[in-house]
Amino acid sequence: MEITRLVKMANDIARFFEPEPDKELAVKGVTSHMQRFWDPRMRREIVSYARTGGAELSELARQAVLQLTVPEGTA
Repeated sequence: MEITRLVKMANDIARFFEPEPDKELAVKGVTSHMQRFWDPRMRREIVSYARTGGAELSELARQAVLQLTVPEGTA
């Protein structure tokens, strides 16, 4: 999937959790959503993007993405 689309999706999810006053809980909410509903290939792509700066990710999305679990060898 194109990285710009993944970034938009990640930022949209983060925007949903943004009003949460407990920022740690907001990060966990975004991470949990991606872990449950995103294909491992999508997670691997967005994690790679975040690790190289992730300039277009919101701060909440970037924090959440960096906590994702990505299975090794997922094609």
